[in-house]
Amino acid sequence: MLSSLLPSCVVAREVFADPPDETVFPGEEDLVARAVSSRRREFVTGRRCARLALAELGHPPAPIRPGPGREPIWPAGVTGSITHCAGYRAAAVARTADLAGLGIDAEPNEPLPDGVEATVASPREGERLREAAAGAPEVSWDRLLFSAKESIYKAWYPLTRRWLGFEEADLTIEPGAGTFNALLRADGTRIDGGPPLTRISGRFTIGPGLIITAVTVDR
Repeated sequence: MLSSLLPSCVVAREVFADPPDETVFPGEEDLVARAVSSRRREFVTGRRCARLALAELGHPPAPIRPGPGREPIWPAGVTGSITHCAGYRAAAVARTADLAGLGIDAEPNEPLPDGVEATVASPREGERLREAAAGAPEVSWDRLLFSAKESIYKAWYPLTRRWLGFEEADLTIEPGAGTFNALLRADGTRIDGGPPLTRISGRFTIGPGLIITAVTVDR
């Protein structure tokens, strides 16, 4: 599912279940030492997906530690993203020679909890969600908006080292095309010297009980 959303330069790995007795990779034990079992399993499986993807880029297995924004720290010359939700774990990586950044997110195809949409969507975005729901009520469009903004943030933060609030990304979803576009209302100056991030586009897919979104940032 995930690979269909990403260019060929990206290596993606996804799974739909956790092995029951998989151990934490050496060097990551402290990251989930106090976690409940469900959190521990999703962490272990997500990191395994990431190492499998990294292996295809020629990188040996190694701990994947978090950075100051809790983002995964990738080997030099690599950009990537990890996601997990109930019944799904995935990771995607690419060489920074091919992509400046990427972000992925998976969510259950279920409405957001009461009150959350108001913190995620502007009134204008809310109107767009209702229009999309009228044409495809089987999709939880509020959850898709949330997922898309999560993917955008995962690509944004490593390139800017700045917070991006939900209200700072004005999202337009194209239901028929399976795409979305965001106008970013924040300082998008990049630490790598690339052009400022003022807009980000992405793609989405709907699977059995799942919403998956992905964005990439060109060099």
